[in-house]
Amino acid sequence: MTKILVVDDEPDFVEMLKMRLEANAYEVAVAYDGLEGYQKAIDEKPALILLDVMMPGLDGFEVLRRLKRNEATRSLPVVMLTAKGETKSLFRAQELGVSDYLIKPCDSKELLATLKRLLAGQRFHSPFPPLSSQTEPGRP
Repeated sequence: MTKILVVDDEPDFVEMLKMRLEANAYEVAVAYDGLEGYQKAIDEKPALILLDVMMPGLDGFEVLRRLKRNEATRSLPVVMLTAKGETKSLFRAQELGVSDYLIKPCDSKELLATLKRLLAGQRFHSPFPPLSSQTEPGRP
C-alpha cells in the first residue's frame, strides 16, 4: 500500500482527508505540526506528502525547505494543500521545490488525480507558468 503523510494542524480536516485517502487504498500517516511532519517524513519514508502552509511552529514553507535540503527526503513529492491561495504563496512554494499546490477545500477527484499523477512521476500542474518559463518584459 502506498503511504501518504498528511501534515496539517486542523484535526477535523486531517481526519476527513485520512478517511478519503484510506477509502482509495492509501496508507495514511499524520502529523499535526511542521516539526512532527518533518520528522515523520524522515522516519516513515512516505511516497508523498500533503503539507499545509499555515501551522504553529514550523510553517509549511519551512518544512518544504528542510525536506528539499535533506538528502533523504529531497526527492519526495510534496503537495501544498492550503487555504492560502495567493499567487505570492504559490510562487514561493514553486521556488522551494513543491510538486503541486492545491487550494482547500479541494475536490476529492482533483486531489486523487493529483496524487496519482505525482506518484506516477509527473510534476507540477498549475494555472500559473513555472518561474523558469517567465521572461522579462520586452524579451522573448
